Amino acid sequence: MAFNFGAPSGTSGSAAATAAPTGGFGGFGTTSTTAGSAFTFSAPTNTGTTGLFGGTQNKGFGFGTGFGTTGTSTGLGTGLGTGLGFGGFNTQQQQQQQTSGLFGQPTQAPAQSNQLINTASALSAPTLLGDERDAILAKWNQLQAFWGTGKGYFNNNIPPVEFTQENPFCRFKAVGYSCMPNNKDEDGLVVLVFNKKETDIRSQQQQLVESLHKVLGGNQTLTVNVEGIKTLPDDQTEVVIYVIERSPNGTSRRVPATTLYAHFEQTNIKTQLQQLGVTLSMTRTELSPAQVKQLLQNPPAGVDPIIWEQAKVDNPDSEKLIPVPMVGFKELLRRLKVQDQMTKQHQTRLDIISEDIGELQKNQTTTMAKIAQYKRKLMDLSHRTLQVLIKQEIQRKSGYAIQADEEQLRVQLDTIQCELNAPTQFKGRLNELMSQIRMQNHFGAVKSEERYYIDADLLREIKQHLKQQQEGLSHLISIIKDDLEDIKLVEHGLNETIHIRGGVFS
Repeated sequence: MAFNFGAPSGTSGSAAATAAPTGGFGGFGTTSTTAGSAFTFSAPTNTGTTGLFGGTQNKGFGFGTGFGTTGTSTGLGTGLGTGLGFGGFNTQQQQQQQTSGLFGQPTQAPAQSNQLINTASALSAPTLLGDERDAILAKWNQLQAFWGTGKGYFNNNIPPVEFTQENPFCRFKAVGYSCMPNNKDEDGLVVLVFNKKETDIRSQQQQLVESLHKVLGGNQTLTVNVEGIKTLPDDQTEVVIYVIERSPNGTSRRVPATTLYAHFEQTNIKTQLQQLGVTLSMTRTELSPAQVKQLLQNPPAGVDPIIWEQAKVDNPDSEKLIPVPMVGFKELLRRLKVQDQMTKQHQTRLDIISEDIGELQKNQTTTMAKIAQYKRKLMDLSHRTLQVLIKQEIQRKSGYAIQADEEQLRVQLDTIQCELNAPTQFKGRLNELMSQIRMQNHFGAVKSEERYYIDADLLREIKQHLKQQQEGLSHLISIIKDDLEDIKLVEHGLNETIHIRGGVFS
């Protein structure tokens, strides 16, 4: 998160009412809004509303894992005038309704001006009652605008102003960052959010693939594949799929993501997906540089342009992250749940990696021990083989005179032996090196003894053990002394008895 909930902005905002969020998907996103919202990341539905980048929406452009999507509002749809038919996956051009204004949004400058004037009147100078109570009403309207809900009454002849969380005075706003997808449209990745747990999806994955194939018409040339399954908060699951189309000549290709998404957004197909538990569908395709530029140049509804510019400056990685608004505590809570979910997944993956590393270390230790064992065995077998060869060569040469090459070899060996035994040659140097090594080992042992120390805890345990031994010995000595005293008393009693008997008999 880049900003805390800040002060109200002074820019003009949208008066569109917000709808309740229907649960998020992916990493980040915003709550769902109606068509009046100017900045959402939810997947568009085929409702005929105008999106941010074009006319009537019949395909969506949603952010993938990094961006959460919500609701049924129009989102970051491409709307560039291409409607692709699904039958046989043939590309067909369809005319899109062109609208005026920036990126296809209808120009509503007068309406926005009136909305701004009405909002200013409701917050500063309402004329509803005509007395001092209007000042109290103005403060009440300001409070409602700050928390982003309620109606602002200011004139008997003009309808009240609807305060939403998108209004520029709402304080419960912040700006965060979300990851941009990097998949191409040719990859054909479409995200389906199921209102089921991950365990249920994985256990019924084959049935799910068959059901999706039936939704696609049961065409034998189409194959549904699952790219990945991921757990989402609130017992939801994200399933990424793609469809492969095989032609009669044996070649195959992936169905483009926009084509597949357009098919899923058809009314009858969408109903079938809802029966399977699908709550949201969207494409996972990257944004073009022009789209990213236009998004960054236009602040979202109700966000101060200064804060938006600062968010762009503070972006830690402008190539992978894009600033997104966070409006209201529900959105903040949803992002927190997603972050906790991702943290748990990362921790689980780290635990798996740690177990794998431990197992590899055990295998490495075992392998090193086996290698050392095999080296010793190889050395032993080499010596035995050499001895066998020597004995065999002796038996083979027995009875024969020494040959010339053997005599030459003997002379060379004698020469080498003499050189080695010379005082100033290799043997003397080897003896000198051995003496130095022994001295170094001796000095190293002395130094190691000087550096030797006992850990404090170990020393305390040794002292405690010796103390217990000393106490035991003291107790044993006291027992022996008591036994000696008893023996002396017994001997003294025996002597007195003998004397008394002797006097009686005398």
